Amino acid sequence: MNKKLRIAALTAAGLLAVAGCGAQPGGSPTTGSPATQTQSAPVKLTIWHYWDGTNADTFDAMVKQYDDAHPEVSITTSMVPNADFMTKLRASASSKTLPDIAIGDLVWVPQINQIGTLADLSALMPAATLSDINPALTTFGNIGGKQVSVPVSANNIGYMYNKTLFQQAGLDPAKPPTTWDELLADAKTIKEKTGKPGYELYTQAGDNGEGLTWNFQVNLWQAGGQFLNADNSAAAFNTPEGKKAVQFWMDLINSGASQYAPWGTFEKGQAGSAAEGSWMVGIWAPDPPFDFATAQAPYPADGTPATNLGGEQAMVFNNSDATAKAAADFLAWFLDPAQVTSWSETTGMLPVTNSVATSSTYLDWVQNTQPLLLPYVQQMKDAHARPNTPLYPAISLAFAQQMEKIFAGQVSVDDGLTAAEKAVNDVIAKG
Repeated sequence: MNKKLRIAALTAAGLLAVAGCGAQPGGSPTTGSPATQTQSAPVKLTIWHYWDGTNADTFDAMVKQYDDAHPEVSITTSMVPNADFMTKLRASASSKTLPDIAIGDLVWVPQINQIGTLADLSALMPAATLSDINPALTTFGNIGGKQVSVPVSANNIGYMYNKTLFQQAGLDPAKPPTTWDELLADAKTIKEKTGKPGYELYTQAGDNGEGLTWNFQVNLWQAGGQFLNADNSAAAFNTPEGKKAVQFWMDLINSGASQYAPWGTFEKGQAGSAAEGSWMVGIWAPDPPFDFATAQAPYPADGTPATNLGGEQAMVFNNSDATAKAAADFLAWFLDPAQVTSWSETTGMLPVTNSVATSSTYLDWVQNTQPLLLPYVQQMKDAHARPNTPLYPAISLAFAQQMEKIFAGQVSVDDGLTAAEKAVNDVIAKG
């Protein structure tokens, strides 16, 4: 917010005597804003994130913009590599040097909640700001009745396809599949006509399992199933709905349209299509490896549309009342429509707020500048979040390791689902 708007907001609230007090997005005065006297030293905030490149440069520029407009606060950002982030956070908790804001992968939120005391942002941020956030993203940060995180970026999984291979197979690139049956038929045709897999599946667990699990959850939800029960105390995928999703994958594999193989065939131009994240649009935009297009994730004719959310969430450590309030004020500013629009357009990440995702300003930008993002933006309304339990990484790996055996043809669908259910419940039981 510029200085003129801040002064106007203060005048309207009758607070001109309190020099340096910030304003919330929309012109509401900050409740208990830190460092309200001009003579006071600014409240110093530290922010850790793992972004690099354009994302880091854009974020740092936005922090400077906020700093320049808010002399009562001084913010320092630090880039901590993704692989080191959690280890460094735990070390800083032991030495009582936690940052004021940690921005990390959304699946880390429950674990970070155990590392240090996180502030309840519902008590520190405007209700209007929180209610504007995509519900699935706020639900993820709701732990123990507190809002311990807010999203600052988002992505999801959609359908991406190779237009050249579609044409070689005699398919119309302007008509991507919208249902599972259409996807299977198109994939079989591509395999038959080009000799290349028609649809790439993430069939191997790898080091952490999450690639397989994250992709499979989309089809599970589309079939009407759930991954864990409501309180995350037990597996919930070994059901008719879960079996339907697995059988869809096996139909693809058994037909030859998909294969049990390491991930990466589609990205090399050697497969007709795949479930790919929205971030690939931005990565490939400057220099596409082949002529590609995007569409919303196909779902069963008798099912429901769904996709899986990714992205980063910001958490505020309750290091002091002053820093917590100042940190929350910064995040409220960051989630203001003007900032969300600028951040999304510059980074290619999807808007985390409904007002921006549906605004004519942003949608016009998408249509004119990055139209391949549009299907991902449109399906944000159907997005689901993964279970917000600190055990999720271990659960994901245990699940994927058993499911891989099904896709490799080592066990039946029923036996594999039963084994995956037991593996997941064992992880939960051990805590």
